[in-house]
Amino acid sequence: MNHPIIPIVVLDDAVKQRKRQAPKGRRVDPAALAEVQSLLRETSRQPDMLIEHLHKIQDRFGHLSAAHLAALAQEMGMAQTEVYEVATFYHHFDVVKEGQSAPAALTVRVCDGLSCEMAGAKDLLAKLPALLGREVRVISAPCIGRCEHAPAAVVGQNPVPMASAELILAAVRAQAIRHEPAGFMDLAAYRAAGGYVLLQQCLAGERDVESVIKTLEDAGLRGLGGAGFPAGRKWRIVRAETAPRLMAINIDEGEPGTFKDRTYLERDPHRFLEGMLIAAWAVGIAKIYIYLRDEYHGCRHMLEAELDKLRLTPPMAGMPEIELRRGAGAYICGEESAMIESIEGKRGLPRLRPPYVAQVGLFGRPTLEHNFETLHWVRELLEKGGAWFASHGRHGRKGLRSFSVSGRVKQPGVKLAPAGITVQELIDEHCGGMLDGHTLYGYLPGGASGGILPASLNHIPLDFDTLQAYGSFIGSAAVIVLSDKDSASDAARNMMRFFQHESCGQCTPCRVGTAKAVTLMNKTSWDLALVAELSQVMRDASICGLGQAAPNPMDSVVKYFPQELS
Repeated sequence: MNHPIIPIVVLDDAVKQRKRQAPKGRRVDPAALAEVQSLLRETSRQPDMLIEHLHKIQDRFGHLSAAHLAALAQEMGMAQTEVYEVATFYHHFDVVKEGQSAPAALTVRVCDGLSCEMAGAKDLLAKLPALLGREVRVISAPCIGRCEHAPAAVVGQNPVPMASAELILAAVRAQAIRHEPAGFMDLAAYRAAGGYVLLQQCLAGERDVESVIKTLEDAGLRGLGGAGFPAGRKWRIVRAETAPRLMAINIDEGEPGTFKDRTYLERDPHRFLEGMLIAAWAVGIAKIYIYLRDEYHGCRHMLEAELDKLRLTPPMAGMPEIELRRGAGAYICGEESAMIESIEGKRGLPRLRPPYVAQVGLFGRPTLEHNFETLHWVRELLEKGGAWFASHGRHGRKGLRSFSVSGRVKQPGVKLAPAGITVQELIDEHCGGMLDGHTLYGYLPGGASGGILPASLNHIPLDFDTLQAYGSFIGSAAVIVLSDKDSASDAARNMMRFFQHESCGQCTPCRVGTAKAVTLMNKTSWDLALVAELSQVMRDASICGLGQAAPNPMDSVVKYFPQELS
C-alpha cells in the first residue's frame, strides 16, 4: 500500500526564537489610556467598579469607543472581553466599534411604555426626528418611571413630563438638570422635624432589636418591590448569619407603571435613609450599597449631596459605609440577584438558587436586600406601632399601600390607600374618576407582570395574595387603567415587546419565548393552542420572574378579552 508523503518543515532558529511584538488582542492607545486615567483619578480599580467607570467615560465622551474600552481594561487589570461584554449588556451604554460613527452628541429618549403609548408617544416619536434634525438622536425607551406625566421623555439626562414636541425642543435648547422638586426636605429640614431621633433611641438602648423587629412583624410589613416577603422575617434570617453582613437596596423600579419610589425619594430622602440605618443597626450591617436606576438622574445628584451632608454630621457612631451605585438601563436588575451581580460590576444575570441572597449574596456575604419603599415605612411604623399600620385596610385586608396609578384617570399619581381597596374605589376616591368620555374597560393591577383584568372584576381587593386566583398579582402595586377606547390585546403586545427587549438572554425559555410570543401576538388570529403551550414552557422553565411572569398579559387577553381575538 502506498502512503502519502508528508513533508517535514524545519523552522530555522530565527523563526523559533522570534517573540510576539505585542500581546494578543487590541493594542492600547496611549492617548486613550491617559484620558481614562484622568477620569478615574484616585478611585478604586477593583472589578466591581467597572460599571461606574463605564458611566464616567460615557458621560464625558457621549459614547464608549473601542479605544477607551481597551484602555479601561488595561487600567483595571481585566480582559478586554470582560469589559466589552458588560458594556454591551446594558442599554444605556453606547458602544462604538471601529469603523462605526459615534451617536449624536445629544439623545432624546421617548418612553414607549403602555401609559405613554396611550398618551401619544408614537406620534411624538414620529414627529421629533424632522423637528430636531441630525444633531439630535431620537430613540424610543422602555418605561422611565414617570407614568403619571405621560407621555414622558428624557433629553440627555433631563426629564420632560407631559412631553410635547415644543417642550422637548425647549429642553434641547436649555439642557439643565432639575435637582430638587417642590416640597423637597433636605437634611436640615428633616432633623428639624424630628428626623434621626428614632435612630438615636435605638442606639441609646431605649429600643432593643427584638422590639423593633417585632413591630415590623405585628404590622405585617412585606417587601414592597414586588415579591412581598415579610420584612421582619428577612431581618431575623440575615441577622442570624455570620458577619460581615451587607445590605443592598433596590431603587431600580423598572416595572412599567411604577414610580412610587422616585416620588417618595425626591421629596423625603432621609426618611428612607433613617429606615436604612435602623435596619443596618438591627441586623448588624457592615456596608450598604444603594442601587439607583440610571433614569433618575436628578435623584442621583440629590442623593449624592444629601449623603455627603450625612457623612459630615453622621447620626450614629461607626455609621456603615454607604455606596451609591448607578444602574445602566436593565429591567432585569430589579431582580435581587441580578442587581447584586450588577453591583459587583458584572452583567445583570439572575443567579440560580439556592443559595439565597440572605446566605450568599453580595461578594459572597450574607446580604439584606430591600426595596426602597419598605425602608421608607420603618420610621413611621416604629413611631406609631405595628397595630396602627395593621388597623388600616379594607375588605378583610390590613395595612396601607402606595399605588402608582396611571392611564385613563383624571388624577394619576402615587395614591396612599388602604390595602384591599378595589380598583373602582381607587379610581373614584383617589383619582377623580375616569377621564371624561372614558369608561373603565380593564386594568393592570401589578404593572407589566401582573396581567390584565376586565372591568367586570373591578371589585377584587388589591393586595398580596388576593389576585392569584384570577391569574394576576399586585407586584409593586402599579395600576394602569384602560378605557373603552383602548385594546387589551394592544396593551399585552406592548408588555410583551418590553419583556423581549429586557430579557437578559441567559435562559432559552425567556429569550426565545418572549420573541416567539411577540410574533404570535402580532398575527391577526392567535394560535391559541401554541400560545398556551408557549406560556406553560416559559412559566415552568425560565430561571427568574421575568420569564415566568411575561406570559401573564398574553394569557389574560385569551381568558378575559376573547372578543378581541375573534
